[in-house]
Amino acid sequence: MSGIVFWLVLLALVIYIVSIYNRLVTLKNRFKNAFAQIEVQLKRRYDLIPNLVETAKGYMQHERETLDAVVTARNDAAAVLKALEGGKLGGGDISRLASAENALQGALGKLNVTMEAYPDLKASENMQQLSEELTTTENRVAFARQGYNDAVMQYNTYRQSFPPVLFAARFGHPDDAELLEFDDSVQIQAAPKVAF
Repeated sequence: MSGIVFWLVLLALVIYIVSIYNRLVTLKNRFKNAFAQIEVQLKRRYDLIPNLVETAKGYMQHERETLDAVVTARNDAAAVLKALEGGKLGGGDISRLASAENALQGALGKLNVTMEAYPDLKASENMQQLSEELTTTENRVAFARQGYNDAVMQYNTYRQSFPPVLFAARFGHPDDAELLEFDDSVQIQAAPKVAF
């Protein structure tokens, strides 16, 4: 009788350990899928930027440096994203992507400020359509990034909890996943000051 109890306890322990392994795999695949959604939206944005620059070139003859900065930042960000294809997320890869995206956001911001001096460009139907598509894509990136960060938090929380923390490294999950934070998600807006 004690032999049967021993084997039942051992079987229950094995089933529990297998469930930990399966849960880790599920959560890791979930955040990798969430990153793939970000990847799709970033690629869409990278495809829109050259069209935006080409449209602006016709109006902004004297702003070559600004346009070149946007193209360079776009190419750098696209190269970092390409290196991440296949779901190999680790070793600071997400930080490199965030840094490249922040540089691209800065270049696009400078382009937007420069475009203010060109009312004909702002009134161009093609530029308005591209700007609208870019804004829509930015919103999709933000939504996908939130989904990714939520999936990363679930994975990290489970991986760090007890008893999964005892098995995670042995099951091929040695490190926490990295959150994807762009400058716009880190900045905290100061409360407006009101004086009477």
